[in-house]
Amino acid sequence: MYEDLKGKVAIITGARRGMGRTHALKLAEAGVKVVVSDISQDDCQKVVDEIKKKKGEGLAVKCDVSKKEEVEKMVAAAIKKFGKIDILVNNAGIAQFKPFLEMTEEEWDRTLDINLKGQFLCAQACAKEMAKQKKGVIINIASVAMGQIGIGFPNIAHYCASKGGIVGMTEALATELASLNIRVNAISPGWIETPMIDPLKQDPKMMEGTMARVPMRRVGTPEEVSNLVLFLASDVSSYMTGSAVVIDGGWLAG
Repeated sequence: MYEDLKGKVAIITGARRGMGRTHALKLAEAGVKVVVSDISQDDCQKVVDEIKKKKGEGLAVKCDVSKKEEVEKMVAAAIKKFGKIDILVNNAGIAQFKPFLEMTEEEWDRTLDINLKGQFLCAQACAKEMAKQKKGVIINIASVAMGQIGIGFPNIAHYCASKGGIVGMTEALATELASLNIRVNAISPGWIETPMIDPLKQDPKMMEGTMARVPMRRVGTPEEVSNLVLFLASDVSSYMTGSAVVIDGGWLAG
């Protein structure tokens, strides 16, 4: 089904662990050459080593997505190694739980810098390369905490603002870049089994209450989200752009 992905080149940000790592491994299994990017070179290299053990190709690149110069170096490294960029998975993000009245300006800025500005910088840098070949795919990782869905998320106002911004940016980029044959979509996961939800798991009552609202009564796996990444990266989804696809076990429907 995904034969068209063989030989393509993808950059995955926030790929040293969690969903990003799984996205990298899943794309590599489909024959994609993967640039594994995150803030730890050693951790990125471990993922690349996993990819190589399975006969795939990868490159580890340390990058803080909130810094333009580091993003540009990441893109340059990808071009130097593989000659092109076909796919960007904007996965890097943080979530720090803090009551709104106690949230500092620095905490707000850091979350928006990484979660939203980082996606902007990576999308812009990669789209400039994709434009040269008149084709590309950008997949932005948002969240069900994106606003306008009837569910409030206390203690993460900065995170919600960033994820809502990602959806709005995705729609804008999809309309601007369509003429260059660059598709831009977002994925909005619900609760997924990653280190990001560890603080929630420490509160059994909160987890129980949350799962009671999810019709499938379970947390999703990174692999389930990666399957969606694979679909959106492939030409199988060639008529999709500007979409925010929710994968949440039926949470919003419930």
